[in-house]
Amino acid sequence: MTADATVDPAHNQEGGMPAISLPETSPIETWTQSKPPVRGTKGVVASQNVQASEVGAAVLAAGGNAADAAVATALALTVAEPWMSGLGGGGYAIVYDAKSGTTRCIDFGMQAGGKLDPADYPLVSDAEGTPDMFGWPAVLEDRNLQGYHSIALPGSCAGYATLLSEFGSWSWADAISPAVTMAERGHRLTWWTTLNVASEIAWLRQYETSASVWLPDGEAPVISDHTNRGMPMGNFADTLKRLRDAGPQDFYTGEIAKALVADLQAGGSRITAEDLAGYEAKVLEPIKRTRGGTEYNLAPGYTAGPTFAGALSRLPEFSGPIDAAAYKAHAEALIESYKVRLSTMGHAGDVGDRSCTTHLSVLDAEGNMVVMTTTLLSRFGSRVVLPKTGVLMNNGINWFDPRPDRANSLAPGQKALSNMCPMLATRDGKAAFGLGASGGRKIMPAIFQLTSFINDFGMDLEAAFLQPRIDISLMEKIIADDRLAADVIAALEGVVPVEQASTSAFPGSWAIPCGVMVTPQGPMAAAHVFGPLNAAVPA
Repeated sequence: MTADATVDPAHNQEGGMPAISLPETSPIETWTQSKPPVRGTKGVVASQNVQASEVGAAVLAAGGNAADAAVATALALTVAEPWMSGLGGGGYAIVYDAKSGTTRCIDFGMQAGGKLDPADYPLVSDAEGTPDMFGWPAVLEDRNLQGYHSIALPGSCAGYATLLSEFGSWSWADAISPAVTMAERGHRLTWWTTLNVASEIAWLRQYETSASVWLPDGEAPVISDHTNRGMPMGNFADTLKRLRDAGPQDFYTGEIAKALVADLQAGGSRITAEDLAGYEAKVLEPIKRTRGGTEYNLAPGYTAGPTFAGALSRLPEFSGPIDAAAYKAHAEALIESYKVRLSTMGHAGDVGDRSCTTHLSVLDAEGNMVVMTTTLLSRFGSRVVLPKTGVLMNNGINWFDPRPDRANSLAPGQKALSNMCPMLATRDGKAAFGLGASGGRKIMPAIFQLTSFINDFGMDLEAAFLQPRIDISLMEKIIADDRLAADVIAALEGVVPVEQASTSAFPGSWAIPCGVMVTPQGPMAAAHVFGPLNAAVPA
């Protein structure tokens, strides 16, 4: 690192203290980081939290398959990283089953309740609302961003149960037991907890149970040593124990469902018992696209899968190492595909192939693979922890456009257009590699580039994850990794204006990926290099 400060020599000639001109910007982080991939004889797990990855690896070591480990990891994340995903959220998984040689998608996305009324979300001036991550106009009281009106029907419990029953070998009680143990101990407090809680403290304070759990002394919790301090999570441990003993359907039709609906309606939500009882996860055929002998399997419907497929159709063939022309081609293909996405996709549009979250990836020794993206949408979702169950609920209504008569406008009973983009690649009928990420609209561009780095340019997971990327989710401006060479930046400037950004843990300019790969030396996994708790763990 070189100093950017300069001295004014003219001032020094007068015999006084030299005038120092300070740089306008300084780096946010200055360390050099490394997080090498891992290999395991019984399999590998990668996720955004090391505790959850360790749970999944332990399941593989105990004889469970990739689906068993994925469910156990996802449930562990409800305690280890609850602000990103949980029982109050939803998501998508792509699964390769080695025995049958088939690949399927499990859709457990969130959807609006059947009695949602768009009139509950009147538009106000931007000055009266909070800036929206999707650029929607401001809504009265930020109802689509936080609070009970922002909550959509959660699908995670149904999705995890479906993944386990269709592709797993363990019982539900066994798969959820590690999460129960973790919840009884409490959420492990780290500096990352402090940072994430502090970022949402103003809204968490507005809800009594949320504040009692996450602001126990009225402020963000702080830890100053290496003691494994567990934070109680309200009634969440009891809810997990009830799910273990009564089964996952209790979340939708049993005692847990009654408690959920009572709390939701007491807070003003229109979600009903009938809404919960009618929810079901679906096992679907994925979108399939072939490139260079590799078949990409993508989530269909209201995801970023169709947009990935659309960008792929615009991508030229490459030869040789990655260069400025390749980055320019990526940018052009992604931007054009995003234009189609934002103008046409949604429940009132065409979800065909015209076109803040967590991810986990699992590969076992038999070649079974699961890539699963699951979310509450925003950090801490709606910021509402329901009192009776301790479940932190999503703000999935924020995915809908609050303006009427749009492809993705608010409507009862509908699924909104999400940004999740798990991708599973197969070669010769077998799983080859799988990827996914968190990061909102940054997810698909990241997974698209990582897939290209691996399949088009022959990189392994480590090289692909270290390769600088671009983000085009703003469309009118490219965010480029400041490690990219000058000729790459110049080529990108020929597409749209470019802003360079560094790789940092927080705030982040990039999606946070993790992935798995089949190699001659065995299953390999890699986690995002620049995340503090992300981890790939072998079994």
